[in-house]
Amino acid sequence: VQLQASGGGAVQAGGSLRLSCAASGRTFNVRYMAWFRQAPGKEREFVGALRWNGGHTYYADSVKGRFSISRNNAKDTVYLQMNALRSEDTAVYYCAASPSVIQSNLASHDAYAHWGQGTLVTVSS
Repeated sequence: VQLQASGGGAVQAGGSLRLSCAASGRTFNVRYMAWFRQAPGKEREFVGALRWNGGHTYYADSVKGRFSISRNNAKDTVYLQMNALRSEDTAVYYCAASPSVIQSNLASHDAYAHWGQGTLVTVSS
């Protein structure tokens, strides 16, 4: 599975951005798609995940109610809609895919075999 992330940029606090992650290749093997982020000097952090078949979504507490993940089935593209952005949301955002991760382990970046390149989101206050 190949992943191509896009949509990052600079935005003021309180604004919105939508990131995209286009998947190609053996997407029928995907069980979950996820978004992670990594701020300078910090560890990679789970943002949220979407069950590939069924569409159930899961979010980190830090983004719950502000971020949402959706999927365009026809395009095999997953979106991360980010609203009410805060300066602490500044990070490089990565999409990831796994054929085998289980729900209880969604937040573990080691559980994902496929990664897109990062896209930078900068939120200014």
